[in-house]
Amino acid sequence: MSGDDRQNEEDRQRKLAREHKERQVKRAADQTSKGRRNTFLGAGVAVVVVAGGIFAATTMVNKEPGEATAQSTPSASASITPPATPSPTKTGPVTCTYKRDKSLPHKFVGLPGKKPDMKLKKMTVATNRGSFTVDLMTDAAPCAVNSMRFLAKKKFYDDMKCHRLVTPDVAGVHMLQCGDPQAKADGKNPTDGQGTAGYVYGDENAGIPLGKGVVFMTQPSEAAGRNNSQFAVSLSDENLQVGAGYSVIGTVGEGMDMLLGLATSGQDLLLNNADITGDGGTTAPKKPVIIKEITFS
Repeated sequence: MSGDDRQNEEDRQRKLAREHKERQVKRAADQTSKGRRNTFLGAGVAVVVVAGGIFAATTMVNKEPGEATAQSTPSASASITPPATPSPTKTGPVTCTYKRDKSLPHKFVGLPGKKPDMKLKKMTVATNRGSFTVDLMTDAAPCAVNSMRFLAKKKFYDDMKCHRLVTPDVAGVHMLQCGDPQAKADGKNPTDGQGTAGYVYGDENAGIPLGKGVVFMTQPSEAAGRNNSQFAVSLSDENLQVGAGYSVIGTVGEGMDMLLGLATSGQDLLLNNADITGDGGTTAPKKPVIIKEITFS
């Protein structure tokens, strides 16, 4: 082999090695980002990347509950971190599209109407543990609000058990998750977190970080635009690490103290202090959180 040939071969090998390293770095970054979102969303079995599990396939592909382990103690004040990103406002007539989806366990009560009520300002969630209100961002998330109101009017949420309550020491995030009509919330049911209302719809208002008090629709990391009946309340700024990307419908107006008290150490221990993908319902609250009724005004 001539000197020029050897030089060309060495250059080629260096180029291949560089490209290989670049692919490894990108893959590692993708996995880190994916892990954060997967950690956030919790139990369930990823069946297909469609609706449900939290919502759709409720989820997640990583096997570890997450790296964040530091205990975060709720502050005495119930102040809510305001969204860091202004919510965009829909302009002109709004038409919502909802698509039937039968791929996961569901309770179908029909499809919401296409024309949302843009005047809705507040959602009140009454539970057996107390009530909380949500100041709605209807202008920015009209179809998500329209879907929840439709389901509420159909009594879809009545007597429904919230299936997931996690704290930072358990899962690296702090949230209450509800909206699975099939959930038993007994710490044993392997399909908790997969149930839906039998339809899906697109993302809205997804640029807001998930700080304390933010209420949002839930879906797995690789199922953008597959919102359904499941929603969650962020109970800590610990969740800001997750970033944005979920359809935010509003922020808690009243009742934050009650929500923070649901998983206070020594008062309401979780059924299982592990948040393991594929082990549905392991983080259901020991003292049930049951939605009695959701109303809008």
